[in-house]
Amino acid sequence: MIEITNLQKSYVTGNTSLHVLKGIDFSVKEGELVSIMGSSGSGKSTLLNILGMLDEADQGTYMLDNTPIKNLNEKIAAQYRNKFLGFIFQSFNLINYKTAVDNVALPLYYQKVGRKERDEKAMHYLEKVGLADWANHLPNQLSGGQKQRVAIARALASDPKVLLADEPTGALDTKTSYEVMELIQGINEEGRTILIVTHEPDIAEMTKRVVNLKDGRIIDDRLVNQIKASAHV
Repeated sequence: MIEITNLQKSYVTGNTSLHVLKGIDFSVKEGELVSIMGSSGSGKSTLLNILGMLDEADQGTYMLDNTPIKNLNEKIAAQYRNKFLGFIFQSFNLINYKTAVDNVALPLYYQKVGRKERDEKAMHYLEKVGLADWANHLPNQLSGGQKQRVAIARALASDPKVLLADEPTGALDTKTSYEVMELIQGINEEGRTILIVTHEPDIAEMTKRVVNLKDGRIIDDRLVNQIKASAHV
């Protein structure tokens, strides 16, 4: 599903160049649930941005579902993001003046899906995350855990090949974090490919594979005995 070879990325600031990714080789098969860990400055956010087509590598190749991701203009990058990817953010990134159902329907609007079908699909995914009764509530009427569930429903609405989650439990308390991970595990068990950036070891242990980055290189890539989040909920 994802194939990355010799990925290099540097940023120039003033007279200095910061080499952030130093030859990353990384692949993810369809249906995997992978966590990417590393301290601040390890390169994990840069890697996620490149995977999400929000940034581009200086060198190396990136294949997503057998499609080369390279030299995309913003219009094509946006089309590919809509086609291939769903995003889940630490800060939820919901639109405050839109209801839960309208937030979930947003990716479908950009895909030019008709209003009736958008709303039906959005309600389907809100039901999936257990929030059908909150469909007409605004984000400021929802708890942190509910906001993240809406964000997960929005990420699923366009039926993406891959979900990219950037610290999805970072703004949540422990109990709510495990509830969100239980939901993510369930989505993965249905066959969805999911990558999670996290700095929390207990969250990483709830995935099936842990990749550790340090100073722009992968220093460890291992399968783990997945801990079921439901055991903690």
